[in-house]
Amino acid sequence: MAVVSNTSSTVMNNVEAVRATLYEAMRNDDRTVILGEDVGARGNVFLITKDFIKEFGPERVIDTPIAEASIVGIAVGMAMEGLRPIAEIQFADFIYPSFNQIVGEAAKTRYRSNGEYTCPLVIRAPYGGGVRGALSHSVSVEALFYHVPGLKIVAPSFPADVKGLLNAAIDDPDPVLFLEHKKTYRLIKGEVPDGHYTIPLGKANVLKEGTQLTAVSYGLYVHWALEAAAQLQESGLSVEVIDLRSIRPMDKTTILRSVEKTRKLLIIHEDNKFGGVGAEISAMVAEEALFHLDAPIRRLAGPDVPPMGYALPLEEEFMSSPAEMAQAMRELVEF
Repeated sequence: MAVVSNTSSTVMNNVEAVRATLYEAMRNDDRTVILGEDVGARGNVFLITKDFIKEFGPERVIDTPIAEASIVGIAVGMAMEGLRPIAEIQFADFIYPSFNQIVGEAAKTRYRSNGEYTCPLVIRAPYGGGVRGALSHSVSVEALFYHVPGLKIVAPSFPADVKGLLNAAIDDPDPVLFLEHKKTYRLIKGEVPDGHYTIPLGKANVLKEGTQLTAVSYGLYVHWALEAAAQLQESGLSVEVIDLRSIRPMDKTTILRSVEKTRKLLIIHEDNKFGGVGAEISAMVAEEALFHLDAPIRRLAGPDVPPMGYALPLEEEFMSSPAEMAQAMRELVEF
């Protein structure tokens, strides 16, 4: 992690870290532009850009129509012409109309131009459940974009990571899908270093050292995985918890090094199990570390139904609880 020499810090929650990082980016670089639904006059549905339009003006904080394909398509053009656009999809559930602009245009820009053009675009999208958002405000979209070369996908869990990874995404010459779990916005707090710093995209973080099991997760579930691992620690069971942070590129080195030590792997994510991020991690470990394993790789993830029902029992059934994570960990450790 590259950090400025100033060692001071400020306690923030995740949503405050997003706001502070965006404000600094707008203040420090006139090329930075924010566009999306309600980002201007209203200041975003979570008030992340509140009053930005007063300071930076409507030419840099742009309220758009409800047209996600246009939001991203216009941002692609801005990026190719030298600006640093940050396009907001109000909720990840609304990202589908912009799929072609992200996959067919932004992600292919460098390759199809033989490096003549790049697309330094950040697409921010709040995602995830646990907030009673039902079918249209609870989805995880990472697996839909995981197959796309040329696109990076980031999902931070802690405020300091939000700032460092968002700065890195803004600095990156290629498109980055920046996913922010809504339930962590005000739930998770922590020290955030002052000043500009970046965390390299593609670098996972070992949050808890362990010897008997590797648990890999990202987003909200990282916090619940830590809670579950702490419960097992009281019983003398040792679980290593890795926060993936960058979904693509994936930090294979950190995962493999951990699995070679613990010899068991549990992958935990909120998105559907079938065809999800866990499937790719499982395949990678099976290909590159199979003979280090002492147990089958296990995935704990969402069932194969649309996420997620509004009724609380349906939401709870879709999402994995800390207790379920602890049980899965225990079963694998004792396998």
